[in-house]
Amino acid sequence: MQLRNHMEIVVQYVLADLLRDQPQVCRCEKCQADMMAIALNHLPPKYYVTDEGAAYSKANELSVQFEADVVRELVLAMVIIKEHPRHDA
Repeated sequence: MQLRNHMEIVVQYVLADLLRDQPQVCRCEKCQADMMAIALNHLPPKYYVTDEGAAYSKANELSVQFEADVVRELVLAMVIIKEHPRHDA
């Protein structure tokens, strides 16, 4: 098994879900990558290399606080990128 950061997987999934409800936020690859990077820099990593580690990380994901933290950081990142995209409008 390969070294993985479960938080990265979660952030990517939640970002896609949040962007569906935010038509005014750019969805280009560069902006999505920037939003993920900003959010991931403010969230604790959840690395695993075994199937047991993956299961533990997924179980942690069920916490209401875990989900709230991810959504909070992504919304803040979306605001930053909306106001300061790294490309022309």
